[in-house]
Amino acid sequence: METKLVSSLVKVFADEELHAPVHASGSALRGETYSFQVAYRSKVHMRSLQVQAESELLPDLSIRTVELSPANFVNYADADEFVLRSTPGLYPDPLFPLDAARGLTGYPHQWRALWVAVEVPEQVAAGSYDIAVKISDGQGNVLGEETFKLEVIAAELPEQRLLHTEWFHVDCLSTYYKTGVFSERHWELIEQYIETAVKHGMNMILTPLFTPPLDTEIGGERPTVQLVDVERKSGVYRFSFERLKRWVEVCNRTGVKYLEFSHLFTQWGAKHAPKIMVDVDGQHIRLFGWETDSREPEYTAFVTAFLQELVQFIEDNSLTDRVFFHVSDEPKPEDLDTYRAASELVKPILKDFPIIDALSDFEFYKSGLIEQPIPASNDIQPFLDNGIEGLWTYYCCAQYKLVSNRFFHMPSSRNRVLGMQLYKLNLKGFLHWGYNFWYAQFSKYAINPFQVTDAGGGFPAGDPFLVYPGEEGPIESIRLEVLTEALQDLRALELLERKLGREAVVAMLEEGLEEEITLSVYPRETEWYIQKREQINTMIRDSMMNA
Repeated sequence: METKLVSSLVKVFADEELHAPVHASGSALRGETYSFQVAYRSKVHMRSLQVQAESELLPDLSIRTVELSPANFVNYADADEFVLRSTPGLYPDPLFPLDAARGLTGYPHQWRALWVAVEVPEQVAAGSYDIAVKISDGQGNVLGEETFKLEVIAAELPEQRLLHTEWFHVDCLSTYYKTGVFSERHWELIEQYIETAVKHGMNMILTPLFTPPLDTEIGGERPTVQLVDVERKSGVYRFSFERLKRWVEVCNRTGVKYLEFSHLFTQWGAKHAPKIMVDVDGQHIRLFGWETDSREPEYTAFVTAFLQELVQFIEDNSLTDRVFFHVSDEPKPEDLDTYRAASELVKPILKDFPIIDALSDFEFYKSGLIEQPIPASNDIQPFLDNGIEGLWTYYCCAQYKLVSNRFFHMPSSRNRVLGMQLYKLNLKGFLHWGYNFWYAQFSKYAINPFQVTDAGGGFPAGDPFLVYPGEEGPIESIRLEVLTEALQDLRALELLERKLGREAVVAMLEEGLEEEITLSVYPRETEWYIQKREQINTMIRDSMMNA
């Protein structure tokens, strides 16, 4: 059996030769997760192989198998060439826990990989640690062995300051796991998935006050996931926030810092109301939805009454500094009038809270309708040129030319660069729409994420979700782990800035590059990211010694 140590930025394909350089050592700060891979290839079919690890860091070490996911819709016809391949097929992505009873399988002449991750404890002694990984047959004969050297730097990774949300679709949990919405099992799953999100740098969670009006076919609807109970008697609305309070408690337990309340108006222009279920005269009905014009007096009166009580709930539960609101997702210039009406309705009530929306037309900002826009990464330049403070950015399926992203067929370095880009541009937040979207585009039907990775042909594979639904909870992906590494890079750069100053850190980051780093211009070589992070760690270590 052949084995080879490679970095976390290598995608090991089963159907091609592995040319990546050997990656046998690295460094990490206390409190961060360091990952590498052990690639292996067997000459013959071998079953029930066993994997063992030996290290002083063993209690903080995990080994998972890199499995393959199918991709049909890989990318758009006019995509750029900074990709690994452009063909449909099987791509390395989900990370499955090792099953000792089943063992590992060696497929003849196919490279496969083990994903090794070390969650470096905050109190561990600085120094060099060996991590030995062995692959043995059923009789205990060692077939392959690799040893990685990890240096722990005597500095702790600082807390993440970036605001980061990957939209959490709780209806997808209920649908896939076939459990009642907000049943006890559903709540267990919600907490598991939020816990995984927080562990990977998501400190803000999309909170479904009402069923989020996101990626829903016009006239269609998604399963009801409404945290606020509503009753109307004699024309008067009454609201119960008990379920929302339980949600907040889950978020508090799992370490969520910010609550991102779902949109108060439909996507693509704020033209209609989201689906809202109300008890009216003993009947539980959909009182508002696609059939409701967003400017109808009945809906505007409802929104006013609701927000007034929600603000009271926020104050009563000490959430004032933790909540963000949305009006409508991705409005276009032709939607300015309906967005203006919606904005002018809610802003007087929500004047003390930030309102954020993904929108990329600078006219919206110039109009004064929103103070915290979130432009797409390929449309952010006018906002940067005008010196807008506290900018966020986002990418999704449409950001497939030049800018960073995380589709299956893209090199992992195109995912990893995000942290350095966010640092260089001094951006405050990052948003993505797909933590666990397991429906076809427009939520027309449910899909099996292990079989369909492109929302039923709607979006390039890798855009709709970062986690897969395991039997006992979330299965993480290569893309999620590399995104986490990107956020760790950002935090390490911020730590170095405290010691050297921002100007010196930016100069170090761009040292030797022909052009400055932007969201569309950045190094294409995978090894550059490994070496640059090592340089950052070395400078942190040296600054600690000099201090």
